[in-house]
Amino acid sequence: MNDPIARWEGLLAAQPANDLARFSLAKALFDAGRHAEALRHLNTALEHKPDWMVVQILVGRCHLALDQPAEARAAFERARQLAIDQDHQGPRAEMEQLLAELA
Repeated sequence: MNDPIARWEGLLAAQPANDLARFSLAKALFDAGRHAEALRHLNTALEHKPDWMVVQILVGRCHLALDQPAEARAAFERARQLAIDQDHQGPRAEMEQLLAELA
């Protein structure tokens, strides 16, 4: 199966509690430009694991792609705080740059 969306949809259907499969499906949807669909899966992943920084970053990127700057800013602020809490310097710098661009 060469279609990553179909592959991850199949895995998620077989294992609905698999949050990594859910994130991978969301990333494939994002990469395909299907941002609203990706956002739904990302929000579900965050319900299960609210401190998942990478998911929070992709939530912000989805909101940017959907021309929702206020929502993007809120997501990036949350991701920045998660980066601080988890001591991830690279993502913290990335979030600070994105927040500066949105200011």
